[in-house]
Amino acid sequence: MKRQIRESGRNRGRGRAFWDKEYQNKNHIVLSSNPSEDLVKFTRWLTRQHGGAYLNKIASVLDLGCGNGRNLIYLSQEFGCRGIGFDISHEATAQATRLSGKLPLQYETRSIAGPLSLPDESQTIVLDMMTSHFLKEAERKALLDEIVRVLRPGGWLFFKTFLRDEDEHAERLLREHPAGEEGSYIHPLIGVSEHVFTEREIYDFLGKDFTIHKISKSHRHTRDGKAWKRRSVSVYAQKKG
Repeated sequence: MKRQIRESGRNRGRGRAFWDKEYQNKNHIVLSSNPSEDLVKFTRWLTRQHGGAYLNKIASVLDLGCGNGRNLIYLSQEFGCRGIGFDISHEATAQATRLSGKLPLQYETRSIAGPLSLPDESQTIVLDMMTSHFLKEAERKALLDEIVRVLRPGGWLFFKTFLRDEDEHAERLLREHPAGEEGSYIHPLIGVSEHVFTEREIYDFLGKDFTIHKISKSHRHTRDGKAWKRRSVSVYAQKKG
């Protein structure tokens, strides 16, 4: 157990150093101020299905791995939402704070591993977008418990991650850079563990506490019959109860 804790700590330390450097690079794509297209699609779907029941001025959104705050800023400007963002990179949260101005948004530099510093059932929506796949299996399970705890009954998890199904790049990484856990590899650039989910695994992972209303899978992972881009999946999951 002590060895696992030390390895997780080193994993986060390498990740923090990498992302601080990336956010210091003024020409890097992560500095885009535009919201994620997949998040915008989710908000359109949620509005069609439920009107303003979940996207409004009293709604609070937690963004796990908020980066420069672009998604929270969009939700606040478009729907009036309040929000809090966590990110392991100090550079990211500093930029998010600056870009958010006087919007009702807060940011904290921290890992998403460990207890979340939020009250029970205080959040309307939680965003986990390409973030928790950096955690080890036990940490992912613990984070899911925390997400369930802080979400209000009927609240939403927007979960976006890598999809293993039909992704030749993922299979190559798993073969060439195994991380010691099923479905995980060591990212060759960042040097940290990264997990890639199958669709079945997602249903098993979320099914106990969430109703999955929609799964949207990317289809640009091949071109001319050959592997092209990494495959991702977006999940619209509503907390039961």
